[in-house]
Amino acid sequence: MKLGFIGTGNMASAIMGGIIKNQIIPANDIIGADVMEAGRERVKEQFKIQVTADNHEVINRSDIVILSVKPQFYAEVIAEIKDDVREDQIIITIAPGKTLAWLKEQFGKNVKIVRTMPNTPALVGAGMTAACPNEYMTKEEIAYVLTLLESFGRVEIIPERLMDTVVSVSGSSPAYVFMFIEAMADAAVSGGMPRTQAYQFAAQAVLGSAKMVLETGKHPGELKDMVCSPAGTTIEAVRVLEEKGFRSSVIEAMKTCEEISKSM
Repeated sequence: MKLGFIGTGNMASAIMGGIIKNQIIPANDIIGADVMEAGRERVKEQFKIQVTADNHEVINRSDIVILSVKPQFYAEVIAEIKDDVREDQIIITIAPGKTLAWLKEQFGKNVKIVRTMPNTPALVGAGMTAACPNEYMTKEEIAYVLTLLESFGRVEIIPERLMDTVVSVSGSSPAYVFMFIEAMADAAVSGGMPRTQAYQFAAQAVLGSAKMVLETGKHPGELKDMVCSPAGTTIEAVRVLEEKGFRSSVIEAMKTCEEISKSM
């Protein structure tokens, strides 16, 4: 399989890196197009892939094409390439709000499409990706696409109706987690800890806690209770978080994120 990217930004780089590192597709079988020369040259230097300024060249030389441009440019890019797209090609999208029905309408013909939503931890091989293939994909093609997506983290097939929820729970949520880490580090600094060390303690605590959820299979509430000793420091911290609306704030922020995704 030959793989093409239209757009060579951070998410495209994360995907390229995972695929090349895991030897799924060699670098010389990958081509990326970008209107910005600096972007093209960056991935050419980093991954040793082929690059071009011509989107048509990517379509003509690829079996699978990943549309890794920002959502607002999807209509423009699809209008440019749709006549070149072949019936045997697979198009992978990573744009919130761009439904399979909308994509089919833009292409104006039957096209094999997998709608996905990865997140930025893919940059370090720890991404979480949702995938939703359309009806023109075969089981074998879906399996191959999942292999590509698994090269930079975990992947789950979901019904399309959940894609906007995925945007809020994993697509955008790294930003919430980074804010949480930053806030914890600020508190540690106020207690006298050096800033660099504070980030290490806070980030490792989040990483370890997430790993416990994934690997123990225990309910997060049960894991929280394991830390909260009677009349101890942790339960008092939890009480203050509840008093300040911690959980409610997270839920409301995510619901807003979901609604914005639906309107894109």
